[in-house]
Amino acid sequence: MSDFYQKVYEVVRQIPVGRVTSYGAIARYLGTAGSSRMVGWAMNLSHHQEAYVPAHRVVNRNGLLTGKIHFGSPGEMEELLENEGVVVENDGVTGFDRLFWDPMKELR
Repeated sequence: MSDFYQKVYEVVRQIPVGRVTSYGAIARYLGTAGSSRMVGWAMNLSHHQEAYVPAHRVVNRNGLLTGKIHFGSPGEMEELLENEGVVVENDGVTGFDRLFWDPMKELR
């Protein structure tokens, strides 16, 4: 497991319940703004980590659940978010701007 992936998981574990962030926001926080896709790959592998990684809280820059295909079932990512009070419609987080958690601001 790469150090980069471990750093991604450390950030994702700090996203509060009921909030979401984006692949790009995590990449920027880690000082690798062009590595959003690598954050996505880390999320794909997060389901196999010993310590839980709440990957369902990471969406694309528009609030879309683009990573949902990497969960156990097609509706699992949406279900996990909704269990935390996040409303999802048409595979997108309703109120994304309001629920967005920016690690650059929150993890100083």
